[in-house]
Amino acid sequence: MFSQKVLDIEQDTIEFRRKLHRHPELSFEERHTTELIISELEKLPGIVIERPTKTGAVAILKGGAGAGPVIALRADIDALPITEETDLPFASDTPGVMHACGHDGHAAMLLSAARLLSSEQQSLRGEVRFIFQHAEELPPGGAAEMQKAGVTKGVSEIYGLHLQSGIPLGVFGSRPGALTSATDRFDIKVIGKGGHSAFPETCTDPIVIAGELIGSLQTLVSRSIKAVEPAVVSICMVNCGTAYNIIPGEAKLTGSTRTFSRETRQRLPELMERIVKGICEAHGADHEFSFSKGYASVINDPVLTCLASELIKKSFGNDHYMEIDPLMPGEDFSAFLEDCPGFFADLGTMSEDPVYNVPHHNSRYCMNEAALKYGVQFYYDLVRQRLG
Repeated sequence: MFSQKVLDIEQDTIEFRRKLHRHPELSFEERHTTELIISELEKLPGIVIERPTKTGAVAILKGGAGAGPVIALRADIDALPITEETDLPFASDTPGVMHACGHDGHAAMLLSAARLLSSEQQSLRGEVRFIFQHAEELPPGGAAEMQKAGVTKGVSEIYGLHLQSGIPLGVFGSRPGALTSATDRFDIKVIGKGGHSAFPETCTDPIVIAGELIGSLQTLVSRSIKAVEPAVVSICMVNCGTAYNIIPGEAKLTGSTRTFSRETRQRLPELMERIVKGICEAHGADHEFSFSKGYASVINDPVLTCLASELIKKSFGNDHYMEIDPLMPGEDFSAFLEDCPGFFADLGTMSEDPVYNVPHHNSRYCMNEAALKYGVQFYYDLVRQRLG
């Protein structure tokens, strides 16, 4: 199942993950994280390091066995604005910042894969690019920056993994086609007329209008989107009012949409604003509406998904790959897919110990480090198969 080389460096993989976990940095601020990664990459023979963006790095390994494909492997490296509550001995020492989504593990797995593969440079054809990507958590995202900087130019295929506490330990969950949703943001401002709560007839109450909007926008999915097509419209912030006896002049609603089809993603802003405009006009209020596109869907290439799933089954057993339903969370790995086909999967960390099953983006999230060797082995086997 595991090669001795992977097992020999398992503790190093864990220790590097813990080092990153202790020093988390937010999106677009990963300076120390990047320097720490580069300091380890500089120890590896045959590795050429590039800095295409302010934070994040790319390590290039050219095989010594002649021409071949260019394979890219990607890990994200940023943390979240969360105060850690795990009491781990290597818990975050940065107030209000925590690796609560596993990106420290992603970076550690990729670094260990680079370490193993660099030692076998002469047996590889083509090229491997190890992409340590910043700012996955904050749109417009680091992947788009790196893609525009050319890190995937000339790449034949790209692969990525995301640790997942909701999938059993060592099980890879993925699917061909759409894996993650497109994630977009909308902002609505209802502009009414404020006044004294005792005289509502003299006002245009934006709170009442906002309440009607909240209910009406939910009908978009049930009545305007195909019943067989997944979509979500969620209003996540409502801001209005300053006192118990004052009807405010404005109300603000902010939320997100999740879609899979390009057509639905394009239609939603028009459908939403039509509802907003109609309800506001019916009440004599004005409105402002904006829709900001975030990450596109991750679309797994069917051929590469077949290849990767068969490799996983061969390496770990048939029960270590499962086809999963499309995922509503977004993932900016999609930006790299503009240049080349790819495969992305969730790698399970679930355990009988409930401490490891806390959901991501939670202050008590605790990674099951036993999963890391699965990711290292997958990357190691994948590159040797594709470039060997």
